[in-house]
This record gives sequence, C-alpha cells and structure tokens, in this order.
Amino acid sequence: MNRTTIMLPEELKRQVQERAMAAGISFGELVRRSLTTTVSTPPPERAEDPLFADSGTYLGEAPSDLSEEHDQYLYEEVQADG
Repeated sequence: MNRTTIMLPEELKRQVQERAMAAGISFGELVRRSLTTTVSTPPPERAEDPLFADSGTYLGEAPSDLSEEHDQYLYEEVQADG
C-alpha cells in the first residue's frame, strides 16, 4: 500500500471518523472502501457543454453585447430547458 495525504474539511473528517467507529473499522479502511465504490461505479453521463461543442458560432456580425452577455448566448437553451 502507498501512504497518501489528503486535506479534508474538519466536519467531513469528523463524520468519517464517526462512521468508521460505528462500523468498527479504521478511518483508512472506510476511505479505501469509499474510494473503491466510487471508482467501481460508472461515472454519470455529462451533458455536453455548448462551449466545447462549438455550437455557438455566429455567422456575420456578432451581437454588440456578446462579451458582456456571453453566458446568456452560450447557455440560453440549457437554461430554458433546466
């Protein structure tokens, strides 16, 4: 095994310690089990971000407020559906 150092918020560390104690296992064993579960589960499908889809291309002159309202122009359809 390799030793790894991680930074945890105080409250999260307290919760993990309590959960490990209740389960009768070490802090490290609970972290290993949690990480094993996480990496064994397929990641959720991510919605394609219009920024990376390159679907927000303007032909001709761009709107005059594009630099100020870029999120509105880029994510308008996503926000309307959400």
